[in-house]
Amino acid sequence: MLNFFKKMSVAVAVTLVVGFGSTPQLALAKAGFPANTDMRNLTEMPVTMTEQEGKLLLSDSPEMVEADGIMYQDTVNGDTRLFFHHVNATKELKKIVVLLVNDSDTATDVVVHQHGLGGPGLDYMAVGKAAQMNYLKQEEIELIEVPAKGAALLEPILNKTVVAADELVNGIYDFQSKRPIKVVIMMLPVDADPASFAAKASVLPNTNHALRGTFAGRDRLLVPSQVYNSATDGVMAITLADNKIDTYVSGIDATDGSKTLNFGNYGVMYKLFLPTAFAQNYAVYLNPRGGQYAGGMKVKYRHQEGNTTGTPADKLFFGNQTNKDVAYLGDFVGGQSLWLTFSPPGASNLPVKLILAPVAKN
Repeated sequence: MLNFFKKMSVAVAVTLVVGFGSTPQLALAKAGFPANTDMRNLTEMPVTMTEQEGKLLLSDSPEMVEADGIMYQDTVNGDTRLFFHHVNATKELKKIVVLLVNDSDTATDVVVHQHGLGGPGLDYMAVGKAAQMNYLKQEEIELIEVPAKGAALLEPILNKTVVAADELVNGIYDFQSKRPIKVVIMMLPVDADPASFAAKASVLPNTNHALRGTFAGRDRLLVPSQVYNSATDGVMAITLADNKIDTYVSGIDATDGSKTLNFGNYGVMYKLFLPTAFAQNYAVYLNPRGGQYAGGMKVKYRHQEGNTTGTPADKLFFGNQTNKDVAYLGDFVGGQSLWLTFSPPGASNLPVKLILAPVAKN
């Protein structure tokens, strides 16, 4: 991921819709959260984590793709999520596509439940944020028929999309197949036929960071083991994707059988339920701990339709000051249902902390 390879274009000013409330720093100061507080020493809220069923295919190595070929492939069935994140590192125009190959004698349907696509683009953080925001907001179901002994594109628009030199494409796709289906992620010439190319293409060498593989537990359900009471607990944190409190998922690189680790848990979807005390209102923030960060968060409150907000909401990215930068997710009434959906965004740095605090004073 690009926290390892920081190849960013000149910063592009992007203004996003502002989420809730006042500016984050002002809100924290009003909540009795001093500006010089060390975010690393916040009291950690104990959390019970349960891994949900389903597989995650991660294709991010080689991240900088220097030749035509297959970046990753594996055969799956059932519930699957694909997270792919690749840059055209050649000097030529290319396309990056995902092919679904059916080797059986029976046609099969692939149902796409949710997806998000970002890019192609030179501003890598903008591409990663767009893919995640699009994924969190999208709820339409699509049906793809893959013929017997044939193939179909997971995202047809990518076959018509030209990826220029140094441009990034990032995609997140949840799909289901009742029969085994081979998923092939590849870069190829713009005029090449994907099925013909895949039949002859070789798998590209892995890079030193080895961010590709097939992993179990594509979703994590998190529930704190205590009820949060803002009046007595004060400020608390839940750390995500640090490989200490929240460990990385391990898997197998299906192209060579080697063991692999998903550094950053990219593609893993976290669903966090927060039990809170009645009559004790509270606020929630996100604090980037690893550096520059640009993502999104889905907030479902009181069983209502979820609201997706940028993290941060008022600009493209933040995280240059990890002990000060926070994204304000809102004030909430204690004792009411609150679900947060989070996933490490492409091109951003991990870990992050979710911060629970007393409601800011007027």
